[in-house]
Amino acid sequence: MTEPCDLTARDARALIGARQLSPVELLESCISRTEAVDHAVNAMVARDFDRARLAARAAEDAVMRGDVLGALHGLPVGIKDLENTAGLRTTFGSPLFADNVPPRDDRTVACLRAAGAIVLGKTNTPEFGAGANTRNAVYGATGNPFDPARSAAGSSGGSAVALATGMVPLASGSDMGGSLRNPAAFNGIVGFRPTPGLVATEMHGTGWSPLAVNGPMARTVGDVALMLSAMVSDDARDPLATTIRGQQVRRPGDFHPLPEIDLARLRVAITPDFGFAPTERTVREAFAAKTRGVRGAFARADDATPDCAGADEAFAVLRALGFLAAHEEKVRLRPDDVGPNVRANVAEGRGYSALDVARALTAQTALYRRWQDFFGQYDVILTPAITISPRPWSELFPREIDGVATKSYFHWLALAYAVTLPGHPAVCLPVGRDAAGMPFGLQIVGPRGGDAFVLGVAQALERRLAGDPATARPIPDLAALRAAPPIAAMPGFLGFA
Repeated sequence: MTEPCDLTARDARALIGARQLSPVELLESCISRTEAVDHAVNAMVARDFDRARLAARAAEDAVMRGDVLGALHGLPVGIKDLENTAGLRTTFGSPLFADNVPPRDDRTVACLRAAGAIVLGKTNTPEFGAGANTRNAVYGATGNPFDPARSAAGSSGGSAVALATGMVPLASGSDMGGSLRNPAAFNGIVGFRPTPGLVATEMHGTGWSPLAVNGPMARTVGDVALMLSAMVSDDARDPLATTIRGQQVRRPGDFHPLPEIDLARLRVAITPDFGFAPTERTVREAFAAKTRGVRGAFARADDATPDCAGADEAFAVLRALGFLAAHEEKVRLRPDDVGPNVRANVAEGRGYSALDVARALTAQTALYRRWQDFFGQYDVILTPAITISPRPWSELFPREIDGVATKSYFHWLALAYAVTLPGHPAVCLPVGRDAAGMPFGLQIVGPRGGDAFVLGVAQALERRLAGDPATARPIPDLAALRAAPPIAAMPGFLGFA
């Protein structure tokens, strides 16, 4: 029998609205699952069970009164520990903020609560989201639910693991170098990077930069779209999400329900590496096998890639620029309290000149325009979501791929930042496992501003692939996790090395 915590968010919400599922029952199921398996994976690091129970009872009362219910009414949600939550510890994975309890919610959290979501707790993240391996010196490492000794990726690793194990039906994330998509791929769930500005935020210090975005994560594409519908709107505090005077640009109703997409009408480009990403042989082989079965579903399926020349250099400079703006003072004044990934980015940024930044911005613009030309020929691009199969979390980052040294601690994220630079929306869809038995994620990239469209494509592919065990969403062994020893007992659990 399906436990309430294993229901999709859409099914749970429909049952709540029909008075067939109590928000209290759903919440208690999520709490029970968290208490049963989180010791093995360390995903839900700050828990707000008492206040969540009060909110669930209030949500149940609203249902029984016949009140108008929000899109997420009664649904438990995990909030990434980079987002402020009023009255709930928010550390950003940093010892500098180990005791930080914010007085108010970030905008995205406030939007979720306004739609009826109930915050269950905070999900783990690497320090300030730096790096795609979820471990830090406050809460320690988060393990992959398919093998707790392996990485959950990141930086939204805690959210992805909480979803994969049924702790919550929805979770928040953010993405610069793939932080929504990478952990989705490693843990067998869906992560969506929106077009910059679609999900507004007032928290980015460099608000004109399109690199970092907030977005939804869930177990199905439809659930992601439901959550997205509660997150979108115009907001004058975000330079990329401002309004046209007198008009609303970003409308929740555009994203749920999703448009029905006929795959047979699509022109699709398929690439394992965008022409430059250091993609592991295991991943290439899995990608070839997964896409072989769907090529015939499209009007055209070509082996092709947009020209990504200069992507490595441009992303390195622009990423470092953001880290300088956010963290230079911390590194300068308290270097011993800042981890190696943040220190490396700040040190790199100090070495760049204004000319380097000008060249990076010029390269990004040229890449963007080449991508627009490419999307004149194709409707979507299919790639692997990440360059490697999950490795042990004790490895802070991959120093080599198939025997070739990586250029930096984030070079292995090239499949993701190739999409970040031109600002296109992309979804990671779980499609079975790779040869190592670990989850495999397919990245589906759409035209800029085509968020509902690319989610519609993903939903059509999800339906097509769900019936085949080789391409259906993988499910972790919950019984094994319940019986597993605590991840906190593993060597190197707490810290960076």
